[in-house]
Amino acid sequence: MSGPAPAREFDVVTRGLRKVFGNLVAVDGLDLTIRRGEVFGLLGPNGSGKTTTIRMLCGLMMPTAGDATVVGLDVRKQSEAIRRRIGYMSQRFGLYEDLTVAENLRFYASVYGLHGAELAARVKETLADLGLTERSGQLAAALSGGWKQRLALACAIAHRPDLVFLDEPTAGVDPASRRLLWRWIYSLAERGTTILVTTHYMDEAERCGTVGYLYLSRMLVAGRPADLTSLPEVTPPGTRRVEAECEEGAAAVMGRARSLPYVEDVTIFGNALHLLVEAGVKDETIAADLEAAAKARVRIRPIDATLEDVFVRLTKIQTDGDKEPSAGAARGGEFTSPERAGGQRTP
Repeated sequence: MSGPAPAREFDVVTRGLRKVFGNLVAVDGLDLTIRRGEVFGLLGPNGSGKTTTIRMLCGLMMPTAGDATVVGLDVRKQSEAIRRRIGYMSQRFGLYEDLTVAENLRFYASVYGLHGAELAARVKETLADLGLTERSGQLAAALSGGWKQRLALACAIAHRPDLVFLDEPTAGVDPASRRLLWRWIYSLAERGTTILVTTHYMDEAERCGTVGYLYLSRMLVAGRPADLTSLPEVTPPGTRRVEAECEEGAAAVMGRARSLPYVEDVTIFGNALHLLVEAGVKDETIAADLEAAAKARVRIRPIDATLEDVFVRLTKIQTDGDKEPSAGAARGGEFTSPERAGGQRTP
């Protein structure tokens, strides 16, 4: 007599996953593994393939080529079964604005297969868990962005899925709502739920156990944030990283920094610049060169690579065609400088 089935180690496994629309390659050769109970952050500019990837993994769109399993099920052959085991929160939340909070939640819970007493109990419990009970009779159209976000998450998790896809869940909501959503994400992960979240915010990416970066349909790099910042390609031998902060703002010295022969990479980071420079160049020399252009004081301090620096550097390597990223890192992308608005954004 056979024993119980072994515990599933991975909730997402893809090999050579590809999606083509006519002449457009939306996702190209994606190899991805996400462990059960992990919070995986997927980054990339608009059009990089993030949403297409999620839709294939949800069984909503068939791959052109390649293989993928989600919660142990084949996306080609078992898409209906997959949809019953996952939750999906889209970029626009997908709510019915002419229904109340409770009606939206009941509808989505029933779509995921809940009925009768179980449906009623789960709706009541989920409303309470996400602080929606007092708003249960309010129309979704009347909710603010933060409350719509909260309701959309409730609709995605009411059936207690094994895996939840959150597609840019914090876009357009206030910082307090962002922080609250991440508390719920951690709470779900602690209960064993696997999370795949797409985001434009670098501070959110750093909260994930693993991050991957997509650009022009291909994965540039994937790994734990701490491991990615230590890749030898990010700060090559013979170089170091510094931050340059100018009293007149980063724009005042950006052009000059790019023209200096000992500067390899320049990225705007808020009101400062992150520079990858030759190791032998002194801070005083960098400051003097930049001050000559800005006619203002420039402060230089040594820094370690950030996750943003990782994407910038590996993008340059990819674009220049110098070399491939390290073994164990997936491939593909680009990153441009962020904005600070409660978190840094990729474009």
